[in-house]
Amino acid sequence: MFDRLAADRRSPPPDAMSVSEVTARVKEQLETRFADVWVAGEVSNLTRASSGHVYLSLKDEAALLRAVIWRGTAAQLAIDPADGLQVVCHGRLEVYPPRGTYQLTIDRLHALGTGALEAQLRRLRDALDREGLFAPSRKRPIPAFPRRIALVTSPTGAAIADFLTALFARWKGSEVIVVPSRVQGAGAAAELATALADAARIVPAVDVIALVRGGGSLEDLWAFNEEPLVRAVAASPIPVVSGVGHEIDVTLADLAADLRALTPTDAATRVSPDGPQVAATVTELGLRLQSGLGRRVTLARERVVQLARSRIFADPSRLVRDRRLAAGR
Repeated sequence: MFDRLAADRRSPPPDAMSVSEVTARVKEQLETRFADVWVAGEVSNLTRASSGHVYLSLKDEAALLRAVIWRGTAAQLAIDPADGLQVVCHGRLEVYPPRGTYQLTIDRLHALGTGALEAQLRRLRDALDREGLFAPSRKRPIPAFPRRIALVTSPTGAAIADFLTALFARWKGSEVIVVPSRVQGAGAAAELATALADAARIVPAVDVIALVRGGGSLEDLWAFNEEPLVRAVAASPIPVVSGVGHEIDVTLADLAADLRALTPTDAATRVSPDGPQVAATVTELGLRLQSGLGRRVTLARERVVQLARSRIFADPSRLVRDRRLAAGR
């Protein structure tokens, strides 16, 4: 009898589930119910793995939720998450059976309001301004007739079409070399900085670099406010014209550039002469030159006529006689 009781205690009850079964049920229930969620919180414990994945936690005053952003998603986020940033994330909850833990897999991430981003932007702007990166004395003139223009932008965005359409409507005398780069998302600032450096190494050298992007929210334009890109703009050995966003958008890259344009279209206007106006000016100068030369020819002809009528040409021997008479005295 006692042996049977001991055996019963060693054997699980008939309705007992294994750890795997419990975890599988939890995974099914959790992932089904929370397959499409928005979560707001503060970013903490952020780690960027060498694989490109981003691991972090979202926390509030009472709880903490682990989260992950896979590499492919991280490259397309509007902003880079950072510790202390208040964000709202979209994603799904997933269970990791080997550890019996769950986490939020993030596919979208936005700053919670713009206050945190604006405060971060002000701090960086003030720091770079103290270094003199935005000083007017650093600004270089833009060539009036650029022969070669490097265009740093996304090759698939609307900005490239706006720039080229406006440029060639005004002026067809410049060669444009497109230096492609992403203009939004995690890592875009570093990619744009590299593109600027590549543009400066083009041979034969370009005369000006145009850095352009279409409009968007503060988050969309955030790459143009990141320190690596701002420093790259300021350090460029070639004059830089920036045309980022709409008229009301002012990024730190705009402040560091040699000339800020209001839009990509305006950037094309700023780096090119007005072709029809140049043609009209050349025509006017040609007419003025023709008129001036005509007047000079007329004056010269009148002078020749006057000289031909003078006594010395009418009777050249008279000069000889007069000289002889003067010498005989």
